[in-house]
Amino acid sequence: MSEKPVASHDSGSPDNLMRFMMTGWATPPATPANSVEGVERFAARRAALGNSFAGEVLIVPTGHEKVRANDTGYRFRPGTDFYYLTGNLEPDNVLVLTPGGDGHTATLYCEPNPGKTDATFFTDRVKGELWVGPRLGLVQTAQRYGLATKPLADLAADVSAAIAAAPFRALRGIDPALDAALPEQAERDAAFATALSEMRLLKDELELRELRRAIAATHHAFDDVVRALPHAETERTIEGVFNLRARVEGNDTGYLTIAASGPNACTLHWTRNDRRIGENELLLLDAGVEAETLYTADITRTIPISGRYSPEQRAIYELVLAAQDAAFEKCAPGNDFLDPHRAAMDVLAHGLERLGVLGSAEEALRDENQFYKRYSLHNTSHMLGLDVHDCAAARAENYKFGKLEAGMVLTVEPGLYFQLDDLTVPARYRGIGVRIEDDVLITETGVDVLSAAIPRAVDEVEAWVAAARVPA
Repeated sequence: MSEKPVASHDSGSPDNLMRFMMTGWATPPATPANSVEGVERFAARRAALGNSFAGEVLIVPTGHEKVRANDTGYRFRPGTDFYYLTGNLEPDNVLVLTPGGDGHTATLYCEPNPGKTDATFFTDRVKGELWVGPRLGLVQTAQRYGLATKPLADLAADVSAAIAAAPFRALRGIDPALDAALPEQAERDAAFATALSEMRLLKDELELRELRRAIAATHHAFDDVVRALPHAETERTIEGVFNLRARVEGNDTGYLTIAASGPNACTLHWTRNDRRIGENELLLLDAGVEAETLYTADITRTIPISGRYSPEQRAIYELVLAAQDAAFEKCAPGNDFLDPHRAAMDVLAHGLERLGVLGSAEEALRDENQFYKRYSLHNTSHMLGLDVHDCAAARAENYKFGKLEAGMVLTVEPGLYFQLDDLTVPARYRGIGVRIEDDVLITETGVDVLSAAIPRAVDEVEAWVAAARVPA
């Protein structure tokens, strides 16, 4: 027996089968791989990164497939920074920029494709071609991504020699084995991660196109959900309907879908989605399609399941809508990143005073109090791009406490959440949770609401739901 069983359900392969499997295969055509779209942009990003760290070795891994349970894995999603620099979607790769001449030489370390001349094509259930499909291999990877390639087996020796000759920086937390093999230097590597995040603060034309695609697909998914509402019995149905569209028009969802009905909408990140839906409740759907290029939308709509907001639901919804409109007005280059948040919280606090929830808006808004946060805990905005919370390692002075600039894409998402057991809230409002979230681009003159086509105003949302209830 040449190939022995490796799991309880394996039968192994006898020698004769091994010999039979290794013969009789046609020679694969030497067809060049097509270049990934935007190959010049990826190269420009690598060059810009190299210019920021002249004379240093730069190491950016993409990571590996992760185990979900026993021998089953999660669907692989490449490391954000690695993808940003290469456009490569395959697991296990490592990008190394080595200083030399006027800049850096970029090398992509990846898995060779041994083809069917090596028994692993059918004996390796993790990477074998008959189990999971062919890899590009060294030659086609070089053609597709415009990068020199070397086998992963050479990585350890090459990196060891490179960092012996020059200082290095590595993106940590992606590849545990690589992390363990490199000397620790927390401060230098944290600064490297920060630089990579800050490169992504401003989106180029290709990125904006992909974000628009993700948002358009998300609009289609919201339409699917609205059509499914009359027949949906549980939150899981809503999640499933949305996620189907995410796989049909994109790579996946950009994050776990929040399909929160009734009082579950008061839990900010409700993703269990296991509750039975009530007829006169609200559905807070916070979801986004991730495009094949990994750029994601992040949209929230709070929808009346019956098709009509109750007077209490409408009062809270219109207050959140007014807060979002006030935030939009502050989305302009040169304003503080926090200006949209401040504007939204001002509107919410004064509205809560009118509703009898807060005694004094001015007192609630004071920095030493911030009482409004009891009902609106989260910030109004975050950056959006390859990650739903993009540019997370950027310095606070360039992000949260920085200025808005043309080319930034962010969310605007005020919300109000009244817990069922909150005795500071009039009983008629308890259990109502409302969030309205759109994705916006800061332009040279102001703001472009990229998701504006998705119904948002009260009458628009009610008409949207009503139209879906009309028999075809």
